Amino acid sequence: MEPTSEIRRLLDIMPASGRMMTKIISKPEQAKVVDTQFPLPWSGERPIWINFDLWGRLTRPQRDLILLQTISWLTGIKWFKPDLYQGVTVAGFLGAMVELVQGDAVGVIVAGGLTALATTQIWRSTRSSQSQLDADEAAIKIAQRRGYSEVEAAQHLLLAIETLAKIEARPSLNFIELLRCQNLRAIAGLSPMGVPETIKRE
Repeated sequence: MEPTSEIRRLLDIMPASGRMMTKIISKPEQAKVVDTQFPLPWSGERPIWINFDLWGRLTRPQRDLILLQTISWLTGIKWFKPDLYQGVTVAGFLGAMVELVQGDAVGVIVAGGLTALATTQIWRSTRSSQSQLDADEAAIKIAQRRGYSEVEAAQHLLLAIETLAKIEARPSLNFIELLRCQNLRAIAGLSPMGVPETIKRE
């Protein structure tokens, strides 16, 4: 698959926030079809690396939904929104700076510890099952604005998750992927059972 024309096509289906915050980069040497990193607060663009040789093995609708899901997850990570943990992180950081200037070693340790704890909580919440399920549902909503029905989008994303594992020669889906597949089956009307709320938060 020719990367330049496919990147142009993918940019067309991306929401405006995705075009502003992310960048698609061809990376033919990687073993994963699509890869990205957890974005740090000071990161400018959030890169999405694609092995276009492997990417071409997915159908076009599968490629669309995988990209939209990745974009939704990346743009869903907000370090500076009004939230308890973000507030503690900022307060802890500022407190650490004040204590450092004043030369209070104990104060620096306490404030630094608060910052580390809050930052860890933010990181965990964006790696949770719920964040991935939310990204799936956000991708489906965007896909509906691109001409897919809700059922079609859920089916394409479900098949894409399963196909990615085969292309990457993984023996099985991981726990979060299994949860996502079950949730997508429920959205697509293929299963009466969704994912319980208690499991989503794990």
